[in-house]
Amino acid sequence: MTELPEPNPRFDASPSVSNHFAWLRSVLALERTMMAWLRTAASLISFGFAIVQFFARFGHMPGVHEAHIPRAPEYLGLALIGCGVLALLASLWRYHWTRRYLSQGPFAPIAGTRTDELRSPVVWLAILLAGVGVFAFVSVLLDLVPAGH
Repeated sequence: MTELPEPNPRFDASPSVSNHFAWLRSVLALERTMMAWLRTAASLISFGFAIVQFFARFGHMPGVHEAHIPRAPEYLGLALIGCGVLALLASLWRYHWTRRYLSQGPFAPIAGTRTDELRSPVVWLAILLAGVGVFAFVSVLLDLVPAGH
């Protein structure tokens, strides 16, 4: 049999049913946190894109005067989309770091998981949403660049 690592004196990491369920609760809390980041990033990206589209059409309506800063909605939209993509990247990094921490070291005996197992679908959804955000960012940015450049 392999010898278990010495438990950290700060907490009990001995393999038991209660510790395994506590570990599962921690992993599920990590999943819920990642889903909250996904909702926040999706809101930022969609709201940024909606601002750009709304003001692009609003400016072409009859009776609407020229804005003082005509490109301000595009800049605001780009900032919101960029914040959404950066939030996703930061949350993915933090998720990966925390998941690795919970699966190695003193937690390995209670985790009972392999390090090469498939990650949560929430990670794949975050990667897909980051791609959508990058696409939205690039499409708005390309609309800002004049056609001759």
